Amino acid sequence: MDTQTLAIANQKGGVAKTTTVASLGAALAEQGSSVLIVDLDPQACLTFSLGIDPEDLELSVHHVLTKGVSPAEVVIETEDGVDLLPATIELARAEADLLTRTGREYVLRAALEEVEGYDWVLLDCPPSLGVLTVAALTAADGVLIPLQCETLSHRGVGQLLDTVHDVRRFTNRGLAVWGVLPTLYDGRTNHARAVLETISETYDLDVVEPPIPKSIRFAEAPAAGRSILATARRTRGADAYREVAANLTRIAEAKS
Repeated sequence: MDTQTLAIANQKGGVAKTTTVASLGAALAEQGSSVLIVDLDPQACLTFSLGIDPEDLELSVHHVLTKGVSPAEVVIETEDGVDLLPATIELARAEADLLTRTGREYVLRAALEEVEGYDWVLLDCPPSLGVLTVAALTAADGVLIPLQCETLSHRGVGQLLDTVHDVRRFTNRGLAVWGVLPTLYDGRTNHARAVLETISETYDLDVVEPPIPKSIRFAEAPAAGRSILATARRTRGADAYREVAANLTRIAEAKS
């Protein structure tokens, strides 16, 4: 299997996007894959949640995107068995720096072409449809959309799919939508199940199984600087991410 680059994107915050990147990365590594995760959010939540204080970093993904620094100089090995291209608050400036650049949509793709030896590259997109998200979609083979199963949370999906459509037209013909990943899922409510059905029908999207259950354990993991696969190994949440990782591997093999 060639390297699979997957953007985890949803411009709505609070949908467990960062949790999904950290947990999926750890699950794929546990299953024997080599994984690089890339923090593209200026809030640097992914970096922090893997036990790295962004304020201690001299180099970050900001330098890769705007200063031409090689990713190899910036990548950090984490305790979760994945490599991380970290973010700091400086990344907020990168949006402005890149706006005036020719070829700004391709800046991440070009940087990742220097990176070798990974089975998976997971891109944690910021909660917006700005330059960094478009650069991530331009660099990706596929996009996975984490979605909280509430009525209002799926209104943004249409806007994201419009952006995907534009990216396909202009910068990345091969971009595929791999599907929606239901997060913060409470299977006891009819409402959550109904929202899921509506989404797959309205947008004609696959639902990547299984849904990720709501659990306080997810909130506890970042404080320990590890993913839930390390902090609460035998919980429903950790097992759900293991299953999703196995299913994504199957999708990737079917596509290659």
